[in-house]
Amino acid sequence: MTSFAPDSIVLNRKLPLWYQVSQSLRASILGRSARDPLRLPTEEQLAGHYGVSVLTMRQALKELEDEGLISRHRRRGTFIEPDAQRGAPVRLLGSVDAIVAQQSGMTTQLLDHGSAPVPAELAEYFPDLVEVATYHRLRGDEETGEPTNHARNYVRPELAERIDRDDLLRWPMTKVLRDAVGADIARITDTVQARLADPETARLLRVPLLSPILHYTGVAYDGGGRVLDVAVIHYRGDRFSFTVTLDAT
Repeated sequence: MTSFAPDSIVLNRKLPLWYQVSQSLRASILGRSARDPLRLPTEEQLAGHYGVSVLTMRQALKELEDEGLISRHRRRGTFIEPDAQRGAPVRLLGSVDAIVAQQSGMTTQLLDHGSAPVPAELAEYFPDLVEVATYHRLRGDEETGEPTNHARNYVRPELAERIDRDDLLRWPMTKVLRDAVGADIARITDTVQARLADPETARLLRVPLLSPILHYTGVAYDGGGRVLDVAVIHYRGDRFSFTVTLDAT
């Protein structure tokens, strides 16, 4: 039986290896196509793929099993759960792959894209630019089609020139910039606030006006501290929660 092939990553030694591996594998699972096989490679094969020990790989798989994304069967192997819940909380320890995992596993509709003046509220992030490329997408549950969030991305024009529209329909912007465009994403800062749905958000997410939503702002920086992308996302409050874990080490 053919096994599912996860993406590769470069591990950051400042973060727990099992955590980085679990989030990378999680992103691969949630971003898979319907044609991909459900069987995962063996623990030993996955450990070799990620360059970690079998014990580390086992801990990463346990995290995904506890979340309900995979099931493990003695003598048969490890399998992706086809009906795994997509809206489970995500623990963020600073890994870019955690952001990719949080954004993956949804259907995506590109509502509009183009160029626009830098919004006044984002001017501090793009002091050297007059205009940015903008992308507005609506995401929904893969099975029900129910809208779950809508996102606006503000991207540096020189990066936007290399973005393929088809990639935006398959992957989160973070993955597009890092893996398809080749942008050097060194860190992402996240801000999550409780808001009330404005008329546009209520219409797109099919929720009552002024119902609770989660307002997320993610700012992606390169190694020199330059902002590459600002993501502003509105999540349905009844479908998402965010859990942040601080690493004491």
